[in-house]
Amino acid sequence: MSDSMYTIGELTKRYSISRSTLLYYDSIGLLHPSGRSSSGYRLYSDKDMAKMESIMLYRNSGLPLKSIREILDRHKNQPQKILEKQLSILNGKIGELRDQQNTITKILGLDSLSSNSRVMTKPKWVSILKATGLTEEGMKRWHVEFERSSPEGHQDFLESLCINDTEIKEIRRVSVEEINNEI
Repeated sequence: MSDSMYTIGELTKRYSISRSTLLYYDSIGLLHPSGRSSSGYRLYSDKDMAKMESIMLYRNSGLPLKSIREILDRHKNQPQKILEKQLSILNGKIGELRDQQNTITKILGLDSLSSNSRVMTKPKWVSILKATGLTEEGMKRWHVEFERSSPEGHQDFLESLCINDTEIKEIRRVSVEEINNEI
């Protein structure tokens, strides 16, 4: 069974990338064409297409091309380490963006945020929880379970609500204390 062969034009159309991008990938050793046409044009095989799928997946995760090449050259590096590093970088960027968001909400004043705003504040969140029938005790249990299952996620979520550091520490302290009392 023979491999189908694809031209640069077919790849650029399928992956919404430029011809120069494919030529660059070839020049840095990321994706070489498997063959050439009788006219000398680059041709890509089904295996090349599968590799391109992986390249696009990793590019969409924000990985630099050097890291993608390391992942695809599996004997040199494990994808998990590279992806965990990228996740750490993204978490840092998200934290920076959250800080900027909190600064803007402080400058504007929480009352000035419209109901259409994509910013979730503590008052909005508490209002939603109460509207669903959650009591104060239920909200406390919610925090305890969040803290138990994902302490870092709990911290991130509380920060995203534009809550100040002192209040976040207190919410988490009470949650941890409750967890410890259950033991």
